[in-house]
Amino acid sequence: MTSVRNNEARHRFELDVEGGTAFANYVTTPAALVITHTETPRALRGRGIASELVKGALTLIRADGRKVRAGCSFVADYLDQHPENQDIVA
Repeated sequence: MTSVRNNEARHRFELDVEGGTAFANYVTTPAALVITHTETPRALRGRGIASELVKGALTLIRADGRKVRAGCSFVADYLDQHPENQDIVA
């Protein structure tokens, strides 16, 4: 897998895997980036790719000194399962 990147023009984090792209859309607010939707290509589902995508997105958000909010159930569940990220949750 390649690393997660922030495609600021499309307001989403992206992860390229085997010719497909998993992505997490976000909106920027003054307080935080709100991840509103995550999507993994159907052929790549069930392999933990969305979790890798969210993990990478959180790393980028932390590096930028930003906060995050879950705007979709997948990200909310991920944050619940990974309490080490609570320092950047708005």
